[in-house]
Amino acid sequence: MQKRVLVLGEALIDVVVRPGVEPVEHPGGSPLNVAVGLARLDHGVDLATWFGRDDRGDRLHELIESSGVGLVKGSDDAVATPIALANVDDEGRASYVFELEWRLPELDAEQLAAYGHLHTGSFAATLAPGADEVARAVAVARDHATFSYDPNIRPALMGAPGLVRDRVEQLVAAADVVKVSDEDLAWLYPDTIEDNVIRDWAGSGPALVVVTRGPEPVKAMLARDGELRLVERPPVEVADTVGAGDSFMAGLVSALLDAGHLGSREAAAALRAASWDQLSSAVEQGIATSGITVGQAGAYAPTRLELV
Repeated sequence: MQKRVLVLGEALIDVVVRPGVEPVEHPGGSPLNVAVGLARLDHGVDLATWFGRDDRGDRLHELIESSGVGLVKGSDDAVATPIALANVDDEGRASYVFELEWRLPELDAEQLAAYGHLHTGSFAATLAPGADEVARAVAVARDHATFSYDPNIRPALMGAPGLVRDRVEQLVAAADVVKVSDEDLAWLYPDTIEDNVIRDWAGSGPALVVVTRGPEPVKAMLARDGELRLVERPPVEVADTVGAGDSFMAGLVSALLDAGHLGSREAAAALRAASWDQLSSAVEQGIATSGITVGQAGAYAPTRLELV
């Protein structure tokens, strides 16, 4: 029986603004989306986050509970629920402005021992003071659990690349699986060829590095052979791209958990020894889940039945 998954990171309210349309509010935050995505794919998952006991926090509670995600005690101790203003352009691309404070509820070694896999990403892993708390939790759990990471860059909160690059690279090196977008890599390393960054990251610690590139083929590299592979994306109708990367992450992690390639340090060894033939279907599932998500408005998370 698989141990539960713990997702560390922000849960907030996205205020979505589209040209000529009244703003719409709905729950969001990259780690929340990943947690919901994993739960919708039938994994036991808990979320450690930071939001308030207000009307917007009530909406987060409702989504978390209705999705089957467990909420770590203390996650709703913030003064107010964070807001992300998402401006969506005519092509469905979103840019963000944030109003928030980021902390992490207390997690001790005994609590962390209950989890077989940890995931974090976005500003939760780089924004003080919560980022230091995330790093400590990862360091403790890394002795027994696997770890996945998505930098999910938010320039409005992260400032300049040089301010967060070291922290991002530390988390990449600690991870078993990294998923990142080409836009994130371009922001982090504006003067470096993308493929060189992928190769450097794959050589620094993770067994698998995956790069999403919008509608273009996904890039993937295994540390065991250093070969760069392209995985085609089938064409899909796009409503918007909100939550697409998070859906990809959930689909990828779900498939790797199902295959026994995440969930324990023994699973991590199996992941590191696996061939591309054994792992390509996990990347394809990430493509499939994100393809369903972009066809819906907002961060829609598909179920297993929708992937059949």
